[in-house]
Amino acid sequence: MANGLDEMNDPIVEGGREVNVIAKKIPVEKSVGAIILEVVLWICGIIPGIIFEVLKIKAKNYFHQLEQKLQHDASQIDNYMEQRVQILQNCARLLDKAIDLDKDTFTKVAKYRAGSSDDEARNEASAQLDGISRSINVAFEQYPDLKAHQELADAMQQNSYLQREITAAREVYNDTVNTWNREIFVWPVKQMVAAKNGYTTRIPFAASQEIKDKARSVFF
Repeated sequence: MANGLDEMNDPIVEGGREVNVIAKKIPVEKSVGAIILEVVLWICGIIPGIIFEVLKIKAKNYFHQLEQKLQHDASQIDNYMEQRVQILQNCARLLDKAIDLDKDTFTKVAKYRAGSSDDEARNEASAQLDGISRSINVAFEQYPDLKAHQELADAMQQNSYLQREITAAREVYNDTVNTWNREIFVWPVKQMVAAKNGYTTRIPFAASQEIKDKARSVFF
């Protein structure tokens, strides 16, 4: 049987293709087949029905554990973002012409430390930090003498390091989100539990438009 995809001969997209994360949460719905299966198991006897109920309890506990991991992974991103806010504030103070940082950005990051897990708000705050970082970089490049300022150079290096750490933490978070989005649709037990508890898919962490535009720029 021939391969379904042939990387040597199949049509390719020479011009490339822009992809974006879709900010849409898909709810889980209980399938008719799962309902019928549960009814049949109870008709077959008490033991099959009880076994099915035990499986649902295990599935619910599994989702609770997965939610805790999502919180942990999100907290890692928040920790690095909070550190980055401090570094960028220090950079702004060190510049001759201080850059007015968005006060809401720090407020939002502080809110995450209190336990918030709003994916969209976290993405928005990250995008704001990218914009602030770019503004500081532009100012840094406009004043060559500033590059000799060791304290500022160190702060800029720390900012670069923290951005790499945020990228790595986002990858871990997105892996967990992928697991969640996949598991809630596993038929029949996990799907039934997810539908009963009103679970939806979660939105992965996406690169900001600022970063995407920067990736397309000329570096040399």
